[in-house]
Amino acid sequence: MTTHTVVSSATREVVIGFDRPFVVIGERINPTGRKLLAEEMRNGDFSRVERDALAQVAAGAHMLDVNAGIPLADEPGILARTIQLVQSLVDVPLSIDSSIVEALEAGLAVYQGKPLVNSVTGEEERLERVLPLIRRYGAAVVAISNDDTGISEDPDVRFAVAKRIVERAADHGIPRSDIVVDPLVMPIGAMRTAGQQVFRLVRRLREELGVNSTCGASNVSFGLPNREGINAAFLPMAIASGLTSAITNPLSAEVKAAIMAADVLMGNDPDAGRWIRDFRPPTPELTGAAGADGRPTIGAPGERGRRVNRRAQAPAAP
Repeated sequence: MTTHTVVSSATREVVIGFDRPFVVIGERINPTGRKLLAEEMRNGDFSRVERDALAQVAAGAHMLDVNAGIPLADEPGILARTIQLVQSLVDVPLSIDSSIVEALEAGLAVYQGKPLVNSVTGEEERLERVLPLIRRYGAAVVAISNDDTGISEDPDVRFAVAKRIVERAADHGIPRSDIVVDPLVMPIGAMRTAGQQVFRLVRRLREELGVNSTCGASNVSFGLPNREGINAAFLPMAIASGLTSAITNPLSAEVKAAIMAADVLMGNDPDAGRWIRDFRPPTPELTGAAGADGRPTIGAPGERGRRVNRRAQAPAAP
């Protein structure tokens, strides 16, 4: 079963799907746990937001998550301003991220394109407030698999919550292709089965519900040393199980390489074109290196390099 979730900016479209390259959603425009960023945004200083937006896209992020969750601040106003600023700087689609419905609505009102809204839960009040917004603005939505009882440690319960959200969304005229389920990643340091639970859940989400999935990937390593090492191991395993996108750090070389390698191994990087483009050492011909006679080297190695690099010019876009 193949499901495509299409999101867009004013000029660029990204498709999340089982047969597509893994979609990286940059996590850094989020003041949670970043006191300096929170203070700057509260005071109207968005210079760090600008730098983070540009750096994440330059590092290969296909989308950016935008969050303005600052205690005692005007979250709807700050979120709307941040979205407008980021959209003026980069052309990738955005994930509008807030736990406050009024902030989601403010973000949707100024957004250009079709965003991913992060998020709706299985809580009854949240369903009745968020799903009509999604329908009205024609957005896609992240469905987080917790409800009024909280976050269950039983993955079967979390699957049942996700299924109920998909069914309730259908009642509002929202197709399952516009729902991206977050199975909730727990810290592996606190729950040793957290990884296994996610792998099992995303496999069921794909095979039984036919929906795409995402997660806050960095949660898995919370509290542990060398977090990037854990994250870089977790993501390919989750991708092999069916995960199709994640909110993560594209600036981490270790995480980026792990995701790109997973795309190659899952068959979603045809001819390993993007991998070759990023990691193949340049040939002497391409760098202008000289041979023993002082002339640029030519011959079979260069010919092979030209053939490989022609394939790499047009990588499969998500």
